[in-house]
Amino acid sequence: MARDTRARMIAAAVRSLQHDGAEGMSFTDVLSASGAARGAIYHHFPGGKSQLVAEAATDNGNEVRAALAQVPAESPAAVVRGFLRLIRPVVLESASGGGCAVAAAAMTKSGPGHDGPQQAAAVAIGSWISELAGRLTVAGLAADEAGELASTLITMLEGAHVLARATGGIECFDQTAHALTALAEGRYGR
Repeated sequence: MARDTRARMIAAAVRSLQHDGAEGMSFTDVLSASGAARGAIYHHFPGGKSQLVAEAATDNGNEVRAALAQVPAESPAAVVRGFLRLIRPVVLESASGGGCAVAAAAMTKSGPGHDGPQQAAAVAIGSWISELAGRLTVAGLAADEAGELASTLITMLEGAHVLARATGGIECFDQTAHALTALAEGRYGR
């Protein structure tokens, strides 16, 4: 039961980070959304909000990495197309007020004893790049080229979140996705 409460609190924290960012996330909202009792906060997260944000970023990062592992790898261009299809609904959520929980963790204020969220975000983003680079390597790219393209795709994803949130639309994402697809197909074939 305690693991279930903890998992519900982390899931609620992920949703809060996606919509409110780390600064806007409150324990009251996490408790309400998770159905946890007030005493659960420091029982499960003795490091306080910093620990909860870091663990939420880690959990969400693992979910994203697992989804990236499923991207088809028949060719480098297929990886690019699969990645763009995978992330489009997520970027669409950003246009209506969502966002990336991992990016929110990365943007938390740092200070003595509070660098856990940034470290968790860095590890998560690094795992996404590694996962995509692995898919691109399976698809036939050399490791260095796969790493560069994977890094470009993740950078595009995070930028797309910001632009979608700022503009309330995904036109910039769709334009960039079209350009990246054309570049990938031109360079690597279909």
